[in-house]
Amino acid sequence: MKPGFGFEVLATDASGARRGRLITPHGVIETPAFMPVGTQATVKAMLPEELKALGATVLLSNAYHLYLRPGPELIERAGGLHSFMNWDRAILTDSGGFQIVSLQVLRRVSDEGVEFQSHIDGSRHFLTPEDVIRIEERLGADIIMALDEPALYPSSWEKQREAMERTAAWARRCQAAHRREDQALFGIVQGGFERSLRQESVERTVALEFDGYAIGGLSVGEPKEVTWEILAFTVPLLPANRPRYLMGVGTPIDLLEAIEQGVDLFDCVLPTRMGRTGTAFVSTGRLNLRNARFAEDLSPLDPQCECSTCRHYTRAYLRHLFQAKEITGIRLLTYHNLHFYLRLMEQARAAIEAGTFRAFKKEREESMGSTGAPSFP
Repeated sequence: MKPGFGFEVLATDASGARRGRLITPHGVIETPAFMPVGTQATVKAMLPEELKALGATVLLSNAYHLYLRPGPELIERAGGLHSFMNWDRAILTDSGGFQIVSLQVLRRVSDEGVEFQSHIDGSRHFLTPEDVIRIEERLGADIIMALDEPALYPSSWEKQREAMERTAAWARRCQAAHRREDQALFGIVQGGFERSLRQESVERTVALEFDGYAIGGLSVGEPKEVTWEILAFTVPLLPANRPRYLMGVGTPIDLLEAIEQGVDLFDCVLPTRMGRTGTAFVSTGRLNLRNARFAEDLSPLDPQCECSTCRHYTRAYLRHLFQAKEITGIRLLTYHNLHFYLRLMEQARAAIEAGTFRAFKKEREESMGSTGAPSFP
C-alpha cells in the first residue's frame, strides 16, 4: 500500500471471519468496520462530535453528489473534505458510479465515460474516469474509489459482460490518472450475477494491484440467496493482504453474514434512513415507533442498549416526537441506530479475536430474526 497506509490481519476465526487493522493518514480503522454514510459531507441529523462519541473512525461521502453541489473546487479551497466537514478521522469517497448509472433516463454510458443530467438543476455533464479521479483528489479523502459500472438486477448476460468490461477498462484508466500518494485507491469488482464474469473481474482488477478491493453490484434488487452465493464465490478470490469492502450492504444480519465470508468494510444508509422514518434496530429485531402500541410504553427503546437515547428516553416519548414531527426524534433514533451498528462491529471484532464468531452470529440471528430489514444501497 501507499506510504502512510497499512493493512494487517490480526486474527482469524474458523468461520472465515477476520479481524484487521487499516491504517490511514487520519487514523486507524479497526476492522470489521461500518462506515456511516455522509453522502453530501454530512451524516444526516448527526454532528461530527456525536459520531466521534459513537466511535466512528471512518465516514463515507459521495464524489458524484459533491461534484454537483457544492463543487470540488470550493471543498479544495476549504482545505479538503476533512476541514470542510470538520472531521479529522478517515474518509472514503465513492466515485458515484452507482448513482450515475442508476439515473436511467438521465444518463448515457459509453466506453469513454458517462454523460448525465443533474438531478438538481437539469444541467448536463460528461465525466470520464480521469475526471472522477481528479474530483476525488480535490476532495482529499483518505480512500478513493475507481469509477465503475454496476449491472442492475435483472440484466442480460450481455449487459453484465459489457458492464464488467467497462469497469475493468475504467479501473486501468483511474489507476493511471491517480497522482496523490496520500490517498489509497481501491478497485471495484463487478461481473453481475455470473460466476465466470465475477472471476474474470477479480483477476483483471487484482492484476492492477490496487490498495484495496471493493465488491460492487450486489444488493441491487437480486434475491438475498443470490447475494450470498456471489459473495461467497468472490471473496476467496481477493488478496488476503488487502482490505475487502462490500458496497451498500446492509442490515445487521447482512453484515454478520458478510463478515463470516471475510469482508472488512461496509457502508449502508439503512441505519440513518430507518432512523428518519421512525424505525429502530434493537437487540430483538426492529421496532416501528409509529405503531400505536408504543403510545404509552414507558420502557427504554432497547433495555440492552447503553446509548444515551436508550438511557434517557422512553418509547412513548420517542413515538410522541415522531407523531409531532419534531426533528429531535429523528436525531435520537439516528443516534441509536448508528450506535447499534458500530457496537455490533465492536462485538464482532471481539468474537473473532476469541474464536467464537460463529456462535456470536447464531445468537444474534436468533435474537433479531434471520431476515432483518430489507437491504438497499
